[in-house]
Amino acid sequence: MWYLCVFYHRLLDYRKPEFESLADLFGAFGDKRSSDFNTQDKVLQWRLPKHHHPDSPFHFVHLPSEDVARNIANRSILVKGIYELWGEGNDFEELEEAVKSYPDERKLPYLEYESTFKITVDSFGKVLSLQEQNERIQGLSYIPFKGRVNLKNPDHNFWLMETDENETNNGLPPVVKRRIFFGREIGGADRKRIPMYQLKTRNYLGPTAMDAEMAFLMANQAQAAPGKLVYDPFVGTGSILVSAAHFGAMTMGADIDIRVVRDGRGPDCNVWSNFKQYGLPMPIGLLRADNNLPPWRPGLKEVFDGIICDPPYGVRAGGRKSGGRKLLKGIVGPYTIPDDKRADHIPSTAAYTLVECVHDLLDLAARMLVMGGRLVFFYPVLREDGSVETHFPEHPCFKLVATSEQMLSSRYSRVLLTMVKTSLYTEELALAARIKHLEFRENHLKWLENGNLHSSVFSPADAESGDSKVSKESKLKYRGKYV
Repeated sequence: MWYLCVFYHRLLDYRKPEFESLADLFGAFGDKRSSDFNTQDKVLQWRLPKHHHPDSPFHFVHLPSEDVARNIANRSILVKGIYELWGEGNDFEELEEAVKSYPDERKLPYLEYESTFKITVDSFGKVLSLQEQNERIQGLSYIPFKGRVNLKNPDHNFWLMETDENETNNGLPPVVKRRIFFGREIGGADRKRIPMYQLKTRNYLGPTAMDAEMAFLMANQAQAAPGKLVYDPFVGTGSILVSAAHFGAMTMGADIDIRVVRDGRGPDCNVWSNFKQYGLPMPIGLLRADNNLPPWRPGLKEVFDGIICDPPYGVRAGGRKSGGRKLLKGIVGPYTIPDDKRADHIPSTAAYTLVECVHDLLDLAARMLVMGGRLVFFYPVLREDGSVETHFPEHPCFKLVATSEQMLSSRYSRVLLTMVKTSLYTEELALAARIKHLEFRENHLKWLENGNLHSSVFSPADAESGDSKVSKESKLKYRGKYV
């Protein structure tokens, strides 16, 4: 059945990937246990309302049942609501005709005497006064509501939504024309969790702590759920694992900095206290581990249902690996830690380039994820002359199912990559992955070879490019993808 999906007008590139990940989680594509991960085409059917732009918050989506629609809407971060559409039109006369022609067998069960209801008037691109809202509600007198009005806890919620005229600044390009929708609410997002988990109220924070809204989006992309084990190999202060635990997943993390995972800033200000603050289940373990030298025993495979992380790619923080610069170059030999120093010893580390980090992350995920498990991580993108670098890391064990870009400056953005494991890990595939890794390194040689992304992002524009300041005329005149 077709439903009207209304998104919040923000993070536009993330809306459909999150929605489709949740649709897969809640069974929109059938029984996942019998899925053929190589051949099954897990794509929802989408279509736009008449005259609407792709960035519009209004979309039609085809879902197998109302239960699936409700589950998606109630868990999503970016879905404002999903509705059974009773009618739409360019004006109220056209809307009335459409609602009257909607089948009675679909409408009448929600208009009975015993039921209670509420009508909400909403608009996109403009603000309606209370008087205008009341006038629009009174204009719905042709709908035979028989129940009682209940504004606090109604049995059924109905929504009258409209977009602004295209001549005004309605937040979208001027091709969008006015459209009015009326429908019954199936479900809607609970945005209250965002302020509850916002970073400014968090007990323990680091310089790279993931924003709460983005952490929830990543957990949804990874399909975190009860009974699943989610791992973050760059756990830091645990922001990503907090969001996964909120959705009921068991969590586990690792970090190369033992001061983060063991000590924090004291007994009441550490990774563990962040979970305690929200009443969430504690991680089953936090390891001091190096992603370049994984601690897992040989032969251990398929442990995690999801791996979610924000790798250190050298903009806000650089990656580190074990060994130390002199040790790795052979200037000094391996050392033995005296027994009396082991309790507080902090191992030496050296720079860990992004190209190494990405390869190690994909190899870890290929080994340790179950079939159908998801790897969700951020990847940096440099923009040259207005174009977007599209060479993303690949691995023969994975299928890339979603890319969501977030622009951070005129030269730099990051892309959230979502990969699904489709093949069992073998030595042959590991060799093929190494070949792909070498090709990937070659494609990104100019800024990945030394891992010096920071200087690439923040260096001045080339003299040949002229004035580095963006003119007012070149700026977007509507709230586009990177809101």
